[in-house]
Parts: sequence; C-alpha cells; structure tokens
Amino acid sequence: MGETSPTGDFFANFADVPFHRYLGLTIEEATADFARVRLAISENTPTGIGGSVNGGVIATLIDIAVIPAVFAGMREGSLPAGTADLQVTYLRQSHGRWIDAEATVIKRGRQLCTVEVSVVNDEGVLSARGRVLYALRSA
Repeated sequence: MGETSPTGDFFANFADVPFHRYLGLTIEEATADFARVRLAISENTPTGIGGSVNGGVIATLIDIAVIPAVFAGMREGSLPAGTADLQVTYLRQSHGRWIDAEATVIKRGRQLCTVEVSVVNDEGVLSARGRVLYALRSA
C-alpha cells in the first residue's frame, strides 16, 4: 500500500490549514533549501506594542517558514520529525502591509537541519532573525 508523502501534503494543503488561513500565511517561494512565507497583516493579526505584529506570531512565522525550506530539499529516505530548537532575536517592531520570513537551510545533516530565518516587512526592513534546528528521521 502506497504512503502519502508528508512533504507533498504540506505544500498541497498549506493554504487550507485553518491556522495558516487565520494568520494570513502563504508560501511565496520554495526551492531546495530556501523558502519565503508571507504573513498578510490584517485587522485579525494579533498585535503587540504600538500595533506591531505580536512577537509570538513572528516566532510562529519563523517556525513555519522553515518547513517548506527543509521539505523542498528533502533527501530520499528522510522524513520530517519537527522543530528541535527555535531561537528568535527581535530587532525592531514589525509594521506594514505584510511581513516575509525568508528561511535558508545552512546545513543539512542526516538528523538535523540548521536553518536561518530573516523577517522583513514590505519595505525590506529587517525586524527579526531566527535560527531553527529541524529534526529529520529515517523513512
């Protein structure tokens, strides 16, 4: 019996995930070892100080942006196992019409991928940086 690819399901169903829809997330680009995920800022976006995007939402955006970057370059025989570590440095408040999380895999190992993420707004202003260790397991 054939097994459905978890990576294929992720890309095919991304926009249909209720949490992604609630936050206004879309995958703008996904290539091997890189992805850009956009958060469209609306009246529903949870806010922080001064009406900026809430820091927890930014951490979530960073965490979610890693997945297509890792999945797009997934080696045969590897399956996703989830986030092992997430670090966020907030540099300034995030304002604008949208913010992008640009995730780049900087090291792909057998069990862990190290991914760096930059969060920028619609004017290219950097507001946060993240570093994520994403775990893999054997198929």
